[in-house]
Amino acid sequence: MRLTIYEGYGQTETIILIGNFKSLGHPVRPGSMGKPTPGFEVAVLDPELNKLSAGKEGELAVRLEPRRPLGLFREYWLNPAENAARFRGDWYLTGDLVRRDDQGYYWFVGRADDVIKSAGYRIGPFEVESALIEHPAVLEAAVVGKPDPVRGSIVKAFVVLRKDHAPSEALKTELQKHCKHVTAPYKYPRDIEFVVELPKTVSGKIRRVELRERDRVGRESVEP
Repeated sequence: MRLTIYEGYGQTETIILIGNFKSLGHPVRPGSMGKPTPGFEVAVLDPELNKLSAGKEGELAVRLEPRRPLGLFREYWLNPAENAARFRGDWYLTGDLVRRDDQGYYWFVGRADDVIKSAGYRIGPFEVESALIEHPAVLEAAVVGKPDPVRGSIVKAFVVLRKDHAPSEALKTELQKHCKHVTAPYKYPRDIEFVVELPKTVSGKIRRVELRERDRVGRESVEP
């Protein structure tokens, strides 16, 4: 059976902001979040709140004026600092980095805090994770930045294998070659650690902050 996957994007703070809506007749572009939900004006903004053109990476934002859209939360309760960071000018800033193609489809890059800066490149963990889970040996994967004295950071992957595969140096090399083939070569994980499971929130989101902390503690424990 051939199934069509209709992907979408939303937050706890919102309803579905972007989606592949069958009722609107937009062709599905695999891997894309789709197009904006009717009733919402969204844009890709730079840090100065300027709209970015197609193909450029920036923060996804929702316009609040002249009419606040239905389905958007009111505020972060008793958290003025977070409200000030997220509600700026006429926009609500989601904290997620995306890009829009010339057909108006939006593509997820990653949380702004999770983007890895390596040797002058900006690498979204989501793309590398997506490449890894395409490999038949991989069940789950999470990618974080690991401090590096030369590159600033390198891409590190935590990988959960399927039951019929075992960790090995040969498999690490195979996964790295796979990522170089599926993504741009500079995005491949230079460090791969096989784990039994990934830390997650109660809603199933990967806790990358815990993986970064685990890696930091591990480095400190072996330093003289």
